[in-house]
Amino acid sequence: MMSPNRVSEDRGNPPHHFRQTPLQIIHILANFMRIWSIYSMYRYIEQTGASVVLFLFACLAPASILFLILQKPWRGRPLSNTQVVPSIINGGITALYLVLWGKGLKSCGPARAILAEYSGAVLGVLSAVLYGRRAHMWKKIGGLVAMLASLYLLSEGWATATYSPFSWEDRDSSESQTEPVLGLKLMLIPIIAGILSALRRVIARRVSIKNQLKRRLHGLTIASATCFMFPIAMWDMIIGSSSESDNNKKLPFSAWAFFSTILFGNIVIFYADSIAEERLHMVFSSPRHLAAASACIIIMENVYKMDFSLAGFTICCLILGFGIHEATSLELSRKDSVKNSDSSIREFDDPIQMSPLPT
Repeated sequence: MMSPNRVSEDRGNPPHHFRQTPLQIIHILANFMRIWSIYSMYRYIEQTGASVVLFLFACLAPASILFLILQKPWRGRPLSNTQVVPSIINGGITALYLVLWGKGLKSCGPARAILAEYSGAVLGVLSAVLYGRRAHMWKKIGGLVAMLASLYLLSEGWATATYSPFSWEDRDSSESQTEPVLGLKLMLIPIIAGILSALRRVIARRVSIKNQLKRRLHGLTIASATCFMFPIAMWDMIIGSSSESDNNKKLPFSAWAFFSTILFGNIVIFYADSIAEERLHMVFSSPRHLAAASACIIIMENVYKMDFSLAGFTICCLILGFGIHEATSLELSRKDSVKNSDSSIREFDDPIQMSPLPT
């Protein structure tokens, strides 16, 4: 029997999924704009031959300044060394992640580089090996095998119309051999970048307990990542300028590629992922996040008229999503204990069934 107070509360408050709908729309739009910035950056680098490391550094430096202005980590409660030092180390991991991810974007293309970021779910398998129960070990290993199979199919070109076994279009044999098969060796670069990306998220989550503290420490992390990335970008610029001294070409400037990478690729996506993690309880390496990103990739592949196979891409995403679900799923015993505790609470909340008094 439900109490009248609870009935009034249920009538006054909207359902939980209706309250989450605006946040889900914001998160999807932020991911769409981030993926759009990745495609615009890839098109700019492909057409001009610019250095991807130098481009990312040129976008990361103003983003770090904006993060410091927005968060002001020097104000408020002073940060301890146990928080500042891991954040600086996390900045070095972030810089290495950006360098490897940029190299993977240039060699593998945007679709495979974005999907390879979800390879960080292998940390869930490692945590199960170190801290989990042995009964669920094979489930985690099966998820890892599914993830590796999906990434292998992506490296073999299943997401492209040229090499996909599900493409029924007639094309010349000479045209199909314009680009070689990518192979797993080149695919390892964005895969390692995805693992480093997941590692930096884990470190940020462990160091910061409160959400406001997490944002302050993120400003320090991006600033330190800019400092770590500076010598790499300068070395890449020296090598690029010496190799292009004979050509004397002036690279055109794309305002949208730089602006979208700074705003949507660094700043907006951080706040959107933070809201999704805090309110929607949705982390980056999750099947729901992968589904939203896959829909955005399909739109961008068709808009930019890339070499794209919808059937092969969908199969790779389904296998990858299944692997992420199995590798990062919670233990069933923990869910059962929560259900048992909820049922016990409901039993105590219900009024005691008493027999009626005799008349």
